[in-house]
Amino acid sequence: MYISIEKHILEFIKPAKTSRGEYAEKPAYLLWIKDGNTSVCGEASPLHDLSIDGKIDLLEIVKPFENQKLTPQYLLEILDSWKAYPSLRFALFCCLEKLKIQSETKNIWVDNTFSSGQEGIKINGLVWMNDIDSMYKEAIEKIHAGFTCIKIKVGALDFDAECRLIEKIRKQFNAFKIELRLDANGGFSTDDALFQLKELSRFEIHSLEQPIKAYQPEIIGEICAKSKIDIALDEELIGVNINNAASLLSVISPKYIILKPTLLGGFDICDQWITEAFKQNIGWWSTSALEGNIGLSDIAQWVSTYKLSMPQGLGTGSLFVKNFPPKTKTIKEHLFYIS
Repeated sequence: MYISIEKHILEFIKPAKTSRGEYAEKPAYLLWIKDGNTSVCGEASPLHDLSIDGKIDLLEIVKPFENQKLTPQYLLEILDSWKAYPSLRFALFCCLEKLKIQSETKNIWVDNTFSSGQEGIKINGLVWMNDIDSMYKEAIEKIHAGFTCIKIKVGALDFDAECRLIEKIRKQFNAFKIELRLDANGGFSTDDALFQLKELSRFEIHSLEQPIKAYQPEIIGEICAKSKIDIALDEELIGVNINNAASLLSVISPKYIILKPTLLGGFDICDQWITEAFKQNIGWWSTSALEGNIGLSDIAQWVSTYKLSMPQGLGTGSLFVKNFPPKTKTIKEHLFYIS
């Protein structure tokens, strides 16, 4: 088997804004493994300001392995050595899973109702950070398109204006009709977070992701204990050694964790987070992280192997001017696989 990598730049149709800033474009690396006449591909799609390997030239990491004949065992050793490069490890893990499929090893990825196109995955409709009027318009458009779970980015604009936006939506659609999730991306200050959460709780919010900046376990733990809104950890998980997952979750005790396979390093790592969360009665859902269509499809394939009780945070593949060929499609609030 031989390994190779190629770099692409994905340009956003309109800038993707969060409380951390905005993206106009991002890199996506396609990692290829060729075994005889079989070629499989995984997507490494890091975020420069969030991924551990976001500022690393992944071409240079793969270069020493190109033009070498690699055994399956050696590829597993490479997988283990790439823990410092989560998006690259994610891409390699996807390749190895696809090689199992290609070799006709029975694999649940290709043996369920999602992979056969019979059943879709319920997803949330994401409202990106923008001016208040545009955010309101986008939320209403997504509701009219069939989404019953709306996720809104908060934490960067005037807080009172954000409250008025959410209040306006909630007055039209009560909590029985529309579930509202909020994502602060660490945008609240440690001093104001509990007050802001109390104010937002008036609007029957399902959950709020990452209210304050990550890696302040005692403070976020106190917020989780006192908040009137259920807290979900997102950035908090990035860069954490999976061996420390149990202790971290025990200290913070969130209601939910958000799993982004590209940022955590692969589906096996995510599976271990889920196992630890289950032990502590913590819920979870998976979210894509601005991957192209290849990464999005692989994440959807993986998450479909679980019995899902909540909408997932998967993208629709419609963010970029030019994307890779689509492998999923959205019908109302469900993401379907297309072969």
